[in-house]
Amino acid sequence: MRLVILEDYDQASEWAAKYICNRIIQFKPSEGKYFTLGLPTGSTPLGCYKKLIEYHKNGDLSFKYVKTFNMDEYVGLPRNHPESYHSYMWNNFFKHIDIDPNNAHILDGNALDLQAECDAFEKKIEEAGGIELFVGGIGPDGHIAFNEPGSSLSSRTRLKTLAMDTILANAKYFDGDLSKVPTMALTVGVGTVMDAREVMILITGAHKAFALYKAIEEGVNHMWTVSAFQQHPRTIFVCDEDATLELRVKTVKYFKGLMHVHNKLVDPLYSMKEN
Repeated sequence: MRLVILEDYDQASEWAAKYICNRIIQFKPSEGKYFTLGLPTGSTPLGCYKKLIEYHKNGDLSFKYVKTFNMDEYVGLPRNHPESYHSYMWNNFFKHIDIDPNNAHILDGNALDLQAECDAFEKKIEEAGGIELFVGGIGPDGHIAFNEPGSSLSSRTRLKTLAMDTILANAKYFDGDLSKVPTMALTVGVGTVMDAREVMILITGAHKAFALYKAIEEGVNHMWTVSAFQQHPRTIFVCDEDATLELRVKTVKYFKGLMHVHNKLVDPLYSMKEN
């Protein structure tokens, strides 16, 4: 497990974007060899998406041979609703890059048969060869995707009822009106993300500090689903200083002492112009 500690949100976002960029370019994707990328929504990855768009517009990065799989989608929210995750992904990322819309996979929360939709999503991931890199964020209660506290750590893509903490956290996107916030969602399971060859989790802000502490300093616990990634062979937690406030001093010191190694993963930043 790696813990990469940057000074602030912008630096953490840039480090994560550089890492994704380098992983895609080093993979050398082509028509017969697509890079598969798992993606999150929410406020945390926005800075990372902005940097990836910048690399694309500079000609350094192409998503032509990338397939994406999003973590989750609300149930019952129209696809064109401004707060649907379809809208979020297209407005904040996909419409600014050269990805083929057929290669951008997002769960359909309005499917007639929701379980069949979840099963089909798992099959699409399998047919794509599995996820090369799954990027995720977490909630203050340590949930990843919509795998709320108490979720099975071997769970697959399924329908989930959202915890009240999650509904309250999402109310800001619905004019603060709890009655407008969806109470159910389709989500990849913890097991789905664990199957990825590599996982990168973005954690920023003091309000996520206790969750980061639970994720890396205590044992694996289904009440803090992000803690499952202690057992993944290739996990990178990317955080800012504020998110480390609950960690032991020696934990922070240890991982900061490895930053010269971690920074070699993003420096130099590769470019497709050179290929």
